[in-house]
Amino acid sequence: MSNAKINKAMLSWARERSGFTLPEFARKLGVTDEKLMQWEAGEREITFVQAMAFADKAHVPFGYLFLHQPPVESLPIPDLRTVGSAELRRPSAELLDLLKNMLECQDWYRDYARSQLLEPVDLVGSFRVEQGVAAVVADMRAKLQIPPHPKRGTWVEYYRDLVQRIERLGILVMRQSSLGHHSRPFNVDEFRGFALCDEFAPIIFVNHADAPGARLFTLIHELCHIWIGQTGVSDGNANSHSAEEQFCNAVAAEMLVPTDEFLRHWRKDLELWQKNLPELEAQFHVSTWALARKALTLGLIGQDEYVAYIKAQTDAYQERQTEGGGPTYFKTKKAQISQVFSKAVVSEALNGKLLLRDAGWMLGMKPANVAKFAQELGL
Repeated sequence: MSNAKINKAMLSWARERSGFTLPEFARKLGVTDEKLMQWEAGEREITFVQAMAFADKAHVPFGYLFLHQPPVESLPIPDLRTVGSAELRRPSAELLDLLKNMLECQDWYRDYARSQLLEPVDLVGSFRVEQGVAAVVADMRAKLQIPPHPKRGTWVEYYRDLVQRIERLGILVMRQSSLGHHSRPFNVDEFRGFALCDEFAPIIFVNHADAPGARLFTLIHELCHIWIGQTGVSDGNANSHSAEEQFCNAVAAEMLVPTDEFLRHWRKDLELWQKNLPELEAQFHVSTWALARKALTLGLIGQDEYVAYIKAQTDAYQERQTEGGGPTYFKTKKAQISQVFSKAVVSEALNGKLLLRDAGWMLGMKPANVAKFAQELGL
């Protein structure tokens, strides 16, 4: 069996880029730690087949292993996550691949929208930060047809309703927790969401690897980015030094929990501020995550108190995760992918204007499943 004449130094780079430790990656390849260590050190030859398997498991193009040095990889859209002078780590392969996929889907939908003579989404970039939080929130409520004190239902119902209202405005909302496979989960510490502004195909992405209660806040945060016309990746950091990030945080907090209503129900006399949350949750039907963020925004709790509370909530959520049953495959896809986008792709595929192969790629499913997905979408 012929050996691959690759640059052995690229093996370590590819593994580290994928986020795996040496023992973890050795298990994925089905080899010993010692063997993998020898490959990476150049002390042992690697066959062509083994090198191809290595590239596949590391999610890098096979040709990369022949490069003299690693390529410089950067986000294809503005990075809004940096806090002060802190240096962010290299973007993960999952985030890079996700952004590439979403940008390609955006390109396709832009062409589709133009071919269908759809009107541009004129609310993209319709406001500036200088116009203030109140103005943006008022316009959002008007466009989404949501009164200042809506009948929200449960926060899960409220989230679903907001997604539908946002999509009716022409904004595509995508929600996933992994890159099409559970072996490539997204890291909440790396990003919570992003916005891709475009005249015909604006996209909001919400990282569903995050705790459910945090998703509602991220949804409105990214919606604000669309409103002010700013494309970028966000981490939802409450301590961000970015003026735009602070603004979008404030808009999300005010949109979900109006200040006047919140202050009427907040009790400063309670020994523990957290005891406010059950009554507030019943009043606003948003998660305690969003309520804690509002309290932080209004200076009712400190940054350390907020961070400690959110960490406890996140840890509790991770512990509750089980392998139990859930919705069907197609219902899950329907909940993950923008229905406006899904219906456009499936309709074009069924009409023979789009290859099933390409439709399956954009929807993250096998081509043979596109027709079945059409039934779930009611097409």
